Amino acid sequence: MSSSRFALTRRRLITAAGLTGAAAATGMLRAGAAWAAGEPSGYTPTWPSVDQHPPAPEWFQDAKFGIYFHWGVFSVPAFASEWYPRHMYEAGRPENEHHRRVYGEPAQWPYHNFINGARDRAGNWVQFAPRLRSAGGSFDPNEWAQLFVDAGARFAGPVAEHHDGYSMWNSQVNEWNSVATGPRLDLLRLHADAIRAKGLKLLVSLHHALNFTGYYDQVPLQPTASLRKLYGQLSAAEQQQLWFDKLKEVIDGYRPDIIWQDFALSAVDESRRLEFLAYYYNQALAWNKDVVTTYKDGFNDRNSVHDYERGGPGDIRHPYWLTDDSVSSSSWCYTVGIGYYSLDAMLHSLIDRVSKNGNMLLNIAPMADGAIPSEQRTLLLGIGDYLRRFGESIYATRAWDVYGEGPTPMGGGAFVAPRPGTNRDIRFTRTKDNTVLYATVLGWPGRTLNITTLNADRINLSSLTSVRLLGPKAGKYIDLPDRTQDGAGLRITLPDNAPFSAPAYVVKLTFAGPIPALGSGTPTEWVRIANVTTGLVLDSGGDVTSGSQLKQWNYNGSSNLQWRLEDVGDGYCRLVNRTNGMVADSWGNGASGATCLQAPWNGGHNQQWRLHSAGDGRYRIVNRGTGTCLDGGGDATVGARVKLWAADSSTNLQWTIRPV
Repeated sequence: MSSSRFALTRRRLITAAGLTGAAAATGMLRAGAAWAAGEPSGYTPTWPSVDQHPPAPEWFQDAKFGIYFHWGVFSVPAFASEWYPRHMYEAGRPENEHHRRVYGEPAQWPYHNFINGARDRAGNWVQFAPRLRSAGGSFDPNEWAQLFVDAGARFAGPVAEHHDGYSMWNSQVNEWNSVATGPRLDLLRLHADAIRAKGLKLLVSLHHALNFTGYYDQVPLQPTASLRKLYGQLSAAEQQQLWFDKLKEVIDGYRPDIIWQDFALSAVDESRRLEFLAYYYNQALAWNKDVVTTYKDGFNDRNSVHDYERGGPGDIRHPYWLTDDSVSSSSWCYTVGIGYYSLDAMLHSLIDRVSKNGNMLLNIAPMADGAIPSEQRTLLLGIGDYLRRFGESIYATRAWDVYGEGPTPMGGGAFVAPRPGTNRDIRFTRTKDNTVLYATVLGWPGRTLNITTLNADRINLSSLTSVRLLGPKAGKYIDLPDRTQDGAGLRITLPDNAPFSAPAYVVKLTFAGPIPALGSGTPTEWVRIANVTTGLVLDSGGDVTSGSQLKQWNYNGSSNLQWRLEDVGDGYCRLVNRTNGMVADSWGNGASGATCLQAPWNGGHNQQWRLHSAGDGRYRIVNRGTGTCLDGGGDATVGARVKLWAADSSTNLQWTIRPV
């Protein structure tokens, strides 16, 4: 993981095609039949070939929650972060100062001393050498696996090699491994066996693409070939081969269900990347298994699952995606004084990510000796308690037409900290048969729950047969018969006080058939769209040039300033200008600060928008293609451009919509 960056159904039912509801169910069957008829008998190392591999099998979309762990040689100093191996060599860095004070000058006391063992300045023996509990130590892989089960994870596994180049398996291509040195244990084997014995899928995380592409660029050239291998200093051809050979060993020796890789894959030769994908997918065919590869760069979402580090999209994203996050904001590995996120922040983030068509992979940080700190256990067990009670609203669900409503934006890109929601925040999921809608409220809402998305202008609830609150134990429900619907929402009467304690509360809406289609709920007449911060309105300028900028202007009645929000289905609309007939278009630029443009309607997601209520008649207008919002930028100058920005609570991103 990077805490900093350099600039069976056999075969699979493709459920990540961007369909929802009954259309999704029909699409899955058709896609499954088509794939079974046209499945390749093998893959070749070309993009057209590997792109035939469905990225997110059904078991992965059902799983929702996984756990992995940054635990290795870098856990021994327990200082700053898992990037200690790099930063200890950088003069002026706290890691360098700490290393010189506790261990000695890096030139005389190098990183590989933590592997081979050496004495620090105080005379203490220092080495990454955890011992099994059965041998008198603190490490028990079976206990870890049971904790993952108790946390509600459906897949789990180790960081088998981080950027530091140390392999946590019995490697034949890398002598710097946990069997030949240090623990003298095949740690990956121990974890794999324990995890699979508990019925979980095995994830193996590999970060070694950065090992030879910049991580150790402050380390002097080493005197032996073996040390040059550890510090990423072999020839380019040797390093590229070693990158692939390590992956091949993991595939052949441990048969992982998921291979997760960190960034810097783009720095690996394309031929090697393709060789890896084809090899893994061909092995999976031989094993008769559906496997998953993930990426941050270097692959694509036609064959692999895109991963957001510490974040996620601001809206529903297709195809299916993943985020990796950690229990701590300060480090991915254990450090002395490590801090932790709250249970509500972590759990609400999981709920939010599931509602947006994603999975969450949560990192924990064991101590070097194999002990898992009590604070991390408590957090995991808190998540597990919630999932045991309310898991039917999480596991094996799918995203609905909209992810939710409420004042708290979550996600919006990578490196967005998890945050707790409020009792006004609601997230939606649905059953795969599209007959049950779950509305999860991120806090007790009081006597009346008003779900504004389910207002009479957007959805016909005549087929709604029951509304129930998921009870304190799995399979227990509290009937909620009193409800009314009007143009302001669906109002459900709840008990006077919360009947039990929970980090979030789930209302289950069951329908006689498919969940009714959700309309956009947008006005059909001509409207003016005014920014809350600037008071200016959205302006086409009357320009008929495709790609021209949208601006802001004082409202004067001109048709340049008038728009119609036309429903295009799935809860989205297009913003059509009255003068030129063109529509607002993100142009596919998802960067915060990008200019919003206009173009003739072509039906693309870049031209589709969803209204997210911010309360008090204000809306965030969110682009389907990028997940970013229309932004006034706080610039009240007449003629100021309209931008796009990742969702946050600023009034720069809020707009009022009124008939002209």
